Amino acid sequence: MPILLKSPADIERMRAASAVVADVHARLEPLIRPGVTTRELDQVAHELITSAGGHPSFLGYHGYPASICASINDVVLHGIPGDVELREGDIISIDLGVKLDGFHGDAAVTYPVGRVSDIARRLIEAAEACFWAGFAQLRAGGRLGDASAAVQATAEAAGFAVIREYVGHGIGRQMHEDPPVPNFGLPGDGPRLRRGMTLALEPMICAGAPETRILDDGWTVVMADGALAAHFEHTIAILGDTVVSLTAARERVI
Repeated sequence: MPILLKSPADIERMRAASAVVADVHARLEPLIRPGVTTRELDQVAHELITSAGGHPSFLGYHGYPASICASINDVVLHGIPGDVELREGDIISIDLGVKLDGFHGDAAVTYPVGRVSDIARRLIEAAEACFWAGFAQLRAGGRLGDASAAVQATAEAAGFAVIREYVGHGIGRQMHEDPPVPNFGLPGDGPRLRRGMTLALEPMICAGAPETRILDDGWTVVMADGALAAHFEHTIAILGDTVVSLTAARERVI
């Protein structure tokens, strides 16, 4: 499929959807504590999204049954909210998207639950560092592989592995558009970046071997060796001489 470039008006609509995503993350964070269930977090997120006039991008997407993905410890992606209570020392990735006025925003953050182990803290910090390393390489006229290589190098320098079976994606009117956005690769590879491209860059890294498996529910992706995993994602727009992280409200002038 062709890569769909967005007009300035399209990107303003994505900015509005992304602002809701950012607000929901900010309002969920203080609720992430021992004893809270992932279902409770999902219910809060759903109410916040719909009260803002949006639709949860994930709800019903290919049959997904919830408004957020809540992935605990060795779950890297697509954890389905339920009655599991968070425990002291857990880490949890909250991934959520919002569709508003025909366009999507999408972001994931891995949060600590109370006091966590040193390796869990370092993993969370590395996942975020991977995102910003990739973000720093994005520019109109550059190559997507520059960002992918930066993510991989940052993860491996921290002593962690990149999960290769799942990647980021283009985003806009559809939740998932071209191009795929790998978290590994070589500088100079991949499609050339152009003004109007909008991407969800989402490093997924782990403390053990990078192989995964899917549980019997058909959604939940866990690390095959049971090691901790972390996920960090923002929606990005390439705007000529600037690159903007829409869901983090951060802009880089080139």
